[in-house]
Amino acid sequence: MIECTNCHLPYPQDSLPYRCPRCSGIFDFTAPPPFDRQQVDPSSPGMWRYRHTFDLPDQAPVVTLGEGDTPLVWAEAFQRQVAFKLENLNPTGSFKDRGSAVVLSLLKARGVTSAVEDSSGNAGASFAAYAARASIHARVFVPDSASGPKRRQIEAYGAELVRVMGPRSNAAEAVMRAADAGQVYASHAFLPMGMAGYATIAYELFEQMGRAPAAVITPVGQGGLLLGLERGFRALQQAGMIESMPRLVGVQARACAPLWAVYQYGTAGLSWTTEGETLAEGVRVLQPARGDAVLRAVSESDGLLTVVDEEDILPGRDELARRGLYVEPTSALVWQALKDTLSQLPDPVAVILTGSGLKHAG
Repeated sequence: MIECTNCHLPYPQDSLPYRCPRCSGIFDFTAPPPFDRQQVDPSSPGMWRYRHTFDLPDQAPVVTLGEGDTPLVWAEAFQRQVAFKLENLNPTGSFKDRGSAVVLSLLKARGVTSAVEDSSGNAGASFAAYAARASIHARVFVPDSASGPKRRQIEAYGAELVRVMGPRSNAAEAVMRAADAGQVYASHAFLPMGMAGYATIAYELFEQMGRAPAAVITPVGQGGLLLGLERGFRALQQAGMIESMPRLVGVQARACAPLWAVYQYGTAGLSWTTEGETLAEGVRVLQPARGDAVLRAVSESDGLLTVVDEEDILPGRDELARRGLYVEPTSALVWQALKDTLSQLPDPVAVILTGSGLKHAG
């Protein structure tokens, strides 16, 4: 069940608000998705074998491009063997496809014909692709600084691209104005449905490794991926399939690291946090919609948040590439995070590679 985290209003069945219409609170699931091994359908493609965890209406169509079931590749890192989950090999080149598939299936089930989204690139490209698949008109607001390949990818799917001058937050403000004017806002940050798609990464890691990893490292911007992983592992734990939660390790770019600042220094850390320019554009989020939930998930898993300096991003990308793993700068944050935290983490460690290197210009 989905309800407002503030006033507990159930999510409407006849509309698609991105925030609570009564108090402007955030909608979220009241519990982790129910995972039942007996309901996993191996005949369904990719992540859709876990459809019973998606909380979609029975009549909802499956809007899919074959997302999920991504490879798990082991490689040496700092004298340890680490498992890399290749989410960069999803249909549009990022993990966002798992969330888009669920959200667009819901929109299609509710008869939506047009929707808007905002993005630094990956979420917008994914939304545009799945909207095209669902025959839904897409309008995507992106900061003018968004990577050229990502902008071209969005337009290639037939979406209307709206370039917004200034920082990433300006694009978010622009799309909210469109939503307040009546457009359906298929937000990857505010709508919780996409996290049910991200949770399938946890199920796949369990299947591929034969157990849950002891720790998982992932980039964090809005934090939806980390929260999806947390909910997926909680579901496995509640189903009696794993005994304990993996330690969740989130990594941000120092140029824009609000979650790390609060984790490290408390709320006082926000006073000097900026929305600085960074090659890791996918995590350039100054005010994460679910920041409190991310911090709680990290704390409850005995995890941690770490930060990467700008000069360490591209060397990390290059180290991953030398292992055959070609990712964009946002995804490459994980290499320095591995260097800084691996000595604190038990084996096995899984690392989520979130986006393809083909999306980055230069």
